[in-house]
Amino acid sequence: MRLSRRALLAATTAAVTIPTATAAHSAEGRRQTGFENLAANAYAQLSGDRVGIVTNPTGVTRDVRHIVDVMHADDRVNLIAVFGPEHGFRGTAQAGGSEGRYDDPATGLPVYDTYLKSGQPLADIFTASGVDTIVFDIQDVGARFYTYIWTLYDCMEAARLAGKRFVVLDRPNPVTGRSAQGPVLHKEFATFVGREPVSQAHGMTVAELALLFNGEFLTAPVPLETVRMTGWRRSDFYDASGLPWVPPSPNMPTPDTALVYSGTCLFEGTNLSEGRGTTRPFELLGAEGIDGRWAASANDLGLTGVHFREAYFAPTFSKFQGRTIGGVQIHVHDRAAYDPVRTGIGLLVTAKKVWSGFGWRPDNWIDKLTGSTRVRTMIDAGAGTDDVVAGWQRELAAFRRMRREYLLYK
Repeated sequence: MRLSRRALLAATTAAVTIPTATAAHSAEGRRQTGFENLAANAYAQLSGDRVGIVTNPTGVTRDVRHIVDVMHADDRVNLIAVFGPEHGFRGTAQAGGSEGRYDDPATGLPVYDTYLKSGQPLADIFTASGVDTIVFDIQDVGARFYTYIWTLYDCMEAARLAGKRFVVLDRPNPVTGRSAQGPVLHKEFATFVGREPVSQAHGMTVAELALLFNGEFLTAPVPLETVRMTGWRRSDFYDASGLPWVPPSPNMPTPDTALVYSGTCLFEGTNLSEGRGTTRPFELLGAEGIDGRWAASANDLGLTGVHFREAYFAPTFSKFQGRTIGGVQIHVHDRAAYDPVRTGIGLLVTAKKVWSGFGWRPDNWIDKLTGSTRVRTMIDAGAGTDDVVAGWQRELAAFRRMRREYLLYK
């Protein structure tokens, strides 16, 4: 039987790990990740358990050692397994790929593949691994369709089925946690780029999302603990953390990419290039036959915090590989004022207006990315940016109210 949201929140809050005085003192005013606070507390939350960890190349310390290597070398942790998401534990696979099952050469630990696995099959992997507790530590980028948050969701559900405990080590939302933006997923459009009704830019950390999933969406709650960050504020961009940026996936090379991604990833659902195969994925957009009229039209929208530059480029892979195409480069000049989702919609509207070749992917992938048919059908009907954005405000307000109950930071 599902617990009420209020009762579950009280239960999970009691289980949330508050960083110790020792951890806070060692930080000397510096922001600390969940892993740093776990280590400062001598891994007490994992004591006596056989531990498996879901992670990827972003699971690093401040001096860029991987936490799997650190924990494996520490006698206070009995780390026995690693679970890799999309792109793999060591990050060698491109979008839509993984590394499969292998033994990690650096540690000898078995690495299990979680990509596109969920429910009982994933629970069976957790059972076969022999772990008691599953730890999650992956850097997210703040967008609903970035698959790591759904790896978190699937692993929580599978851990529940397998009777395992689940611990989430928190990391910053690199584009701040100020607010949720964009359309909310409709359940009939649920896929691995969106399992549940979450807004397109969720404005949450992975620990907050874990609490939300446990309280609202899982079939039944999993035994969950979160290890919070210290010193992180909701208004902080990634550079405030002092942490190194490790690309969470091959086409997320910088925090600047993350800043635009929750809007411009929508171009995956079109016949335009979203900049894959360039040094500025999701900041460069274009197609054959587009010229400077698109940048001019986008600038005429008066979108806050951003300018658009006429650009020409030749992707080395993906759409238009090896062909010179025209389009725009996004230049964010005021990231606090910038609204990535509104910007993404404005760019779709203007691209359709100025380029006769504009089209959606035949499989209507745009509906999976936006979470319903609304954006596609409104743009096809000639709606402007403001009208499209207005269309999701009621659902967004409801999500924001629900989200508020699970926020851990000011």
